[in-house]
Amino acid sequence: MIEILSTKKLTPDQKKLLQTADINCIDENFIEIKPITFESSVEIENAIFTSKNAVKSILDHNITIKNCFCVGDKTEALLKENGFSVVEKAYQAKALAERIVENHSDKDFTLFCGNIRREELPKLLGKNQIKLEEIEVYKTKLTSKNMIRTFDGVLFFSPSAVESYAQRNLFEDTTVFCLGKTTEAAARKHTNNIITANRTTVENVLVQVIKHFK
Repeated sequence: MIEILSTKKLTPDQKKLLQTADINCIDENFIEIKPITFESSVEIENAIFTSKNAVKSILDHNITIKNCFCVGDKTEALLKENGFSVVEKAYQAKALAERIVENHSDKDFTLFCGNIRREELPKLLGKNQIKLEEIEVYKTKLTSKNMIRTFDGVLFFSPSAVESYAQRNLFEDTTVFCLGKTTEAAARKHTNNIITANRTTVENVLVQVIKHFK
């Protein structure tokens, strides 16, 4: 039987998808997300979210946001579920920044983010003189585990999870499955044996796993 490792806990329905395809999955959280105390205006005109974690971290703070700009389907879905209006969505932070530069360069923005975040978006907005306030709303802690064995495939959903796994495990000949291009870029430091989902959802990563092994 094919055995894979997911570097984040999967839901029962997600695991069932794999079980139906005769794939055994071990799932462990290789990172831990902790919301932190932060200060923000109660009314924000334009907010940027590059992950669901940032959205979750602000939900209890009664912040009114007029326009949201986000990365990924799941981030968009969570924003809409909570009554926020999404003006622009892209599948990578760089692509979102490019759209902002092209269509919204006259606006000021607030970026809600974690302590580990990529530079592309702030750099591109800064280069184009677009005002950006950054507010750190959560911390990512690496919770690496030595798995003591190899798997047919390893699933990664963030660059931080790749870093966490690499601290105590080797990649060797394992096939690596990545959620998106930023996670793929982190994995490329360790292996070229990579398959990347064509949509940034956990389910699409699982679809790629099933297609590959079946």
